[in-house]
Amino acid sequence: MGQFKIIWKQFSSNRFALVGLVIIFLLFGIAFLAPLLSRFSPTAYDLDSVLLPPSAVHLFGTDEEGRDVLARMIFGTRISLSVGFIAVALYVVIGMILGALAGYFGGWIDIFISRLIEVVICFPTFFLILTVLAFIGPSLFNIMVVIGLTSWPGIARLMRGEFLKLRSQDFVLSGRVSGASTSRLIFRHILPNSLAPILVSATFGVASAILVESSLSFLGFGVQPPSPSWGEILSQSRDFMDIAWWLALFPGIAIFISITAYNLVGEGLRDAFDPRMKV
Repeated sequence: MGQFKIIWKQFSSNRFALVGLVIIFLLFGIAFLAPLLSRFSPTAYDLDSVLLPPSAVHLFGTDEEGRDVLARMIFGTRISLSVGFIAVALYVVIGMILGALAGYFGGWIDIFISRLIEVVICFPTFFLILTVLAFIGPSLFNIMVVIGLTSWPGIARLMRGEFLKLRSQDFVLSGRVSGASTSRLIFRHILPNSLAPILVSATFGVASAILVESSLSFLGFGVQPPSPSWGEILSQSRDFMDIAWWLALFPGIAIFISITAYNLVGEGLRDAFDPRMKV
């Protein structure tokens, strides 16, 4: 508990990180209360209200099918957060398992996993995701799975490095001498002491996953209409940029703010866990 208080004190001293944390909580609140916050259905068509500019009735205007943009933005928050957290959780688990095995056991296991990491890193992640989605088809579930299955090498390398550093520490050697099992050494002694860089990397990873999902939806490989998504709303603006500026402005701002918030929190966590990283 004392360590947590020290980390929180370091984190809370960073005003930008606190602002980012508040924004993240607001995003979660919007996603959770979406049905209560939205006056309109995000998928309801109204051909009498096509491409209306922002007004008192439609605060963010309407799209080419008369759907309320604010309603779609609110419900789109659920999509972005779901992709961000589920995809990151998936690749964090994969990366932690492979990195822990490589770092703890070494030998041929380390060699095999390290070569696997190098092979996956050789492929540009975004284009790899595009290629896979072209074969299996775009959907919310597929996006989360593909991001998770292609983004784990960074976590694996971090975890491998932490295990290589910690496995020779005195507390691990003492546990090994006392007869502790391999699983106990890994899960009770080494893993809890190696989570700090993983948590920081995962926070940055959420921002990256949100950006990837928005980019995929913008290109037509992401969440498919009529499901609302920030990237999907932004993609509509390509055909109406000269007459419907609001279709590009509001989702663009939402993507920018959410990604910035996660990056600010990630930087705050990095400085809190290791104050020497402050610039």
